[in-house]
Amino acid sequence: MTEVRFYHLQRRTLEQALPKILEKVLERNWRAVVLAASPERVDALNQLLWTYDPNSFLPHGAARDGFADKQPIWLTAEDENPNNATVLVVVDGSVSDRMDGFDLVCDLFDGNDEDAVLAARDRWKTCKAAGHGLTYWQQNERGGWDKRA
Repeated sequence: MTEVRFYHLQRRTLEQALPKILEKVLERNWRAVVLAASPERVDALNQLLWTYDPNSFLPHGAARDGFADKQPIWLTAEDENPNNATVLVVVDGSVSDRMDGFDLVCDLFDGNDEDAVLAARDRWKTCKAAGHGLTYWQQNERGGWDKRA
């Protein structure tokens, strides 16, 4: 079964945490799909990954860039895996029907938004009922992650 990690963002925003998680994916020579809620959000994340750190570079692309099969990180609002990724990162409460096609799913949600927390709890229950291996990670005071469940 797929391993699903829930990341409870409390001290950093998605825009701060996502690049760090994607850096870890690339360090392990994995490929990722980032599933966002809308094409506009994909555009914003695409821009973010070009500019988040002047000393870093995350090779990535989206539909407007093309060449999905060549991109180690693919940003999309569609439930797809055109770059043959093994990691799916879901943001904005997005839901995938293709989780079984990935080795790892990272669900990042805003812990300062009660609706986002409630929705994440529902996704947790759905993943548990589907038999996925689940872990829950919460941001600590240093900005790192502590495994809570």
